[in-house]
Amino acid sequence: MLIDFFYTLRSAKLPVSVKEYLTLMEALKEGVVGPNSDDGYKIDDFYYLSRTALVKDEKHYDKFDRAFAAYFKGVEMVADFTKDIPLEWLRKNLELELSPEEKAKIEKMGWDELMETLKKRFEEQKERHEGGSKMIGTGGTSPFGANGFNPQGIRIGQEKSRNRSAVKVWDQRAYKDYDDQQELGTRNIKVALRRLRKFAREGHEDELDLDDTIRSTAANAGWLDIKMRPERHNNVKVLLLMDVGGTMDEHIHRVEEMFSATKTEFKHMEFYYFHNCVYDFMWKNNRRRFSEKFATWDIIRKYNKDYKLIFIGDATMSPYEILQPGGSVEYNNEEAGAEWLQRLTNAFPKFAWINPEPQGVWQYRQSISVIQQLMNHRMYPLTIKGLEEAMRLLSK
Repeated sequence: MLIDFFYTLRSAKLPVSVKEYLTLMEALKEGVVGPNSDDGYKIDDFYYLSRTALVKDEKHYDKFDRAFAAYFKGVEMVADFTKDIPLEWLRKNLELELSPEEKAKIEKMGWDELMETLKKRFEEQKERHEGGSKMIGTGGTSPFGANGFNPQGIRIGQEKSRNRSAVKVWDQRAYKDYDDQQELGTRNIKVALRRLRKFAREGHEDELDLDDTIRSTAANAGWLDIKMRPERHNNVKVLLLMDVGGTMDEHIHRVEEMFSATKTEFKHMEFYYFHNCVYDFMWKNNRRRFSEKFATWDIIRKYNKDYKLIFIGDATMSPYEILQPGGSVEYNNEEAGAEWLQRLTNAFPKFAWINPEPQGVWQYRQSISVIQQLMNHRMYPLTIKGLEEAMRLLSK
């Protein structure tokens, strides 16, 4: 069975060698993981062992996770028929169904009222609640909790958003880095990006200038006179800021294509991640985003105004996350995201926002309208036409 697993990893373009595969086999033979008298075999134990043995660079963890899930999908479920179905699983699958009339009756709270009410709920609540409209719980219409319905609230204890409008997410979520080795299904993205490229001769003389050599040799009565010239380099500089996690999970494949094409086309390219909106720090590695932070002020100071600033994000969030101090879903930011967006666009005059969301839904998302205004309407869809228009703007 595991030889097929090995070939699955290779098919996913993971650099897994036979030596590393044999190391995994030896670890299994020595019983590094194995049967547990109480719980049987644990697929999680095998996951961590195989990842440790086979993956030598954490940038490949996301590829490994996807390949592992594709190959072992359902293994844990069929391996043990003795365990009861978890009650939590049943409850989540019996989510409350509300009529349009019932949903229309639920009123949005303002930011101050929402946070003050949450504080009171924490003080009042002594036990679990489910299906209600007031306390922190599940499956109800309360603005606090999970797996229910409220047009705007604080999501507590839910894996992902369902209504795309939570003001706070009280879960630590492990986002994945975008894969810059993604194979492009089409060359059209690269062609669109090439509109931005500008070449200049710079550096040491290390390229033969054939035309000048012929001309100089002829002028020298046939005696060879070799002429050299600096190589032509793409001198366009790109600063790429990418939204990751949450609603962006739906666009991972297309953003990875964009990321791959950008890294290929531009020699001088720097990138950072943010979530929903830019605040006072960004990061380069999503697994260490809180331990290896890069201050946004430092980024602004590090790169000069020659850099073309490109945002990639769906701009889909609560408007509080853009306009309100403390509006970030992950921590209490001292300044509103709008302030940081304005600082970035002032520091880098050539900027554009690429949105992977279909352009037809932009008018229905309040946050997209806010971002468009902050970007001076320099927002373009992640389509070939949209990229061509964005590159044409940035090249002026």
